[in-house]
Amino acid sequence: MTVDLRAPDDVRWDCVALGEVMLRLDPGWGRVRTAREFRVSEGGGEYNVARALSKVFGRRSAVVTALVDNEVGRLAEDLIMAGGVALDHVSWVPFDGLGFTRVGLNFTEKGFGLRPPLGVSDRANSAASKMAPGSVDWAKLFDDEGVRWFHTGGIFAGLSASTANLALEAVEAAQSAGTIVSYDVNHRLSLWQAPGRDPVEVNRRLLPHVDVLFGSIEDYRTGLGFDVEECPVENWVEEPDRFASLVQSVREEYPRVQVAAMSLRHSRTSGFNHWGGLVYAGDSVHIGRFHHDLEVHDRVGGGDGFVSGVVWALMDGCPPGEAVEVGVAHGALTMTTPGDTSMMTLDEVLRAVTASDARADR
Repeated sequence: MTVDLRAPDDVRWDCVALGEVMLRLDPGWGRVRTAREFRVSEGGGEYNVARALSKVFGRRSAVVTALVDNEVGRLAEDLIMAGGVALDHVSWVPFDGLGFTRVGLNFTEKGFGLRPPLGVSDRANSAASKMAPGSVDWAKLFDDEGVRWFHTGGIFAGLSASTANLALEAVEAAQSAGTIVSYDVNHRLSLWQAPGRDPVEVNRRLLPHVDVLFGSIEDYRTGLGFDVEECPVENWVEEPDRFASLVQSVREEYPRVQVAAMSLRHSRTSGFNHWGGLVYAGDSVHIGRFHHDLEVHDRVGGGDGFVSGVVWALMDGCPPGEAVEVGVAHGALTMTTPGDTSMMTLDEVLRAVTASDARADR
């Protein structure tokens, strides 16, 4: 079973992502509260997928987002350019002099041992959160230029009521143009604190237009509202019918979903995680290699690494069983380096699919 993609010669872009790009401020192995210097990088749940598809997998990628036209916004621009992601569809918002509209910041601790990773978002009133229907020329993107794969997710939809409406406008336009749409639920409790905002309602408004669905166990439960039993992550690998039953429930309500994937993680400590993944396609569950006590340097971005690995493999015509292995391997490798984004090469990812050790390559 493969997804039905537009021909690469008929389009300008292989992948376009809609999402916020934040600046990550990293205190290394220390604490934010005692830091005197920070390492700066860029990241964003949806953007990370487009960046990996460009930098790691060599695909033509672009991001749809908004940045403020000041020195902080231009820093984000410089980092995005280094990742090989095109900025043709970035909206530049004039700087107001005070920061009533701004670039979002994310202060992130990696954690160590029993001290868990910690993310402190400082993103209110970001330029991306103020994007709204009518602010993007989807006809130009999908019809004039052409896109094979469009990716967005629950982080962008969760920023505000207007971004949720823009995401819906985007997936409807992509669907009409024959572009494959993927959606990562990526539930973040901190985004849904405003009264009257329901993640299940918002995410489910988008699902009728989604071809490929991504999420963790908690995403399917809390972000989509499906009945998911509490159990160890290993049970999902040992009992694949559990995931098949869940996806069948999803597809009964949202039959457009062709492929559904689940990343599997149990953080035993900050430095040792159980890690794996599943892909449902063609009425079968495909199981990726499960890693017990995977050594983790920085867990942030591992799920996005899983998504981008699966997307690249499906885009490249690989069967679902190979796609899940690439996703698991790339997600695992993404967690071996600092920052939200992948620093891997394609050769390293493909080696990790089957490698049984980490012997030096020299």
